[in-house]
Amino acid sequence: MTDDIQKCIEVLKRGGLILYPTDTIWGIGCDATNVSAVKKVYALKKRADSKAMIVLLDSEEHLDHYVVDVPEMAFELIHVAVKPLTIVYEGAFNVAPNLLGHNDSLGIRVPNEQFSHQLCAAFGKPIVSTSANVSGAPSPKMFAEISKEIVEGVDYVVRYRQDDRTPATASNIIMLGSDGTFKILR
Repeated sequence: MTDDIQKCIEVLKRGGLILYPTDTIWGIGCDATNVSAVKKVYALKKRADSKAMIVLLDSEEHLDHYVVDVPEMAFELIHVAVKPLTIVYEGAFNVAPNLLGHNDSLGIRVPNEQFSHQLCAAFGKPIVSTSANVSGAPSPKMFAEISKEIVEGVDYVVRYRQDDRTPATASNIIMLGSDGTFKILR
């Protein structure tokens, strides 16, 4: 796992794409602060850049580095969530502008899974995490279901957990307004 993390960091620092396991499904990742790397993800997925992607962050303590006004409720939701939880915040900054949605919104998840958490901590910046599929195709539930096109389209494929046959599921997604109001999206 340590070797995979080191190789991922090298690729991320030079603006490349990685294919990696997360606390949910396998993801295509890149440096979330690098505009051209984010463009590469959209191109690989054949996805309109108007459709937002989420990012992973190593700790909720760093949310204020990327969100103007983090509602107190966010911390409570993160701590009580039983299943992986992505929270969409308004007023995001310090990330590539082509990641942001309406009202400069951005979905952020703090993973509990060992590999993606350690990767985020070692990289020190948010990492894009979008499903490892071409837009419109089903999200792969395990590495073996990822298309050849996606595997060959990234700069590094993590070896860790490739043999895991446990079907993965996507995270819950909540949109959280700066006033504490929320809407369940998934």
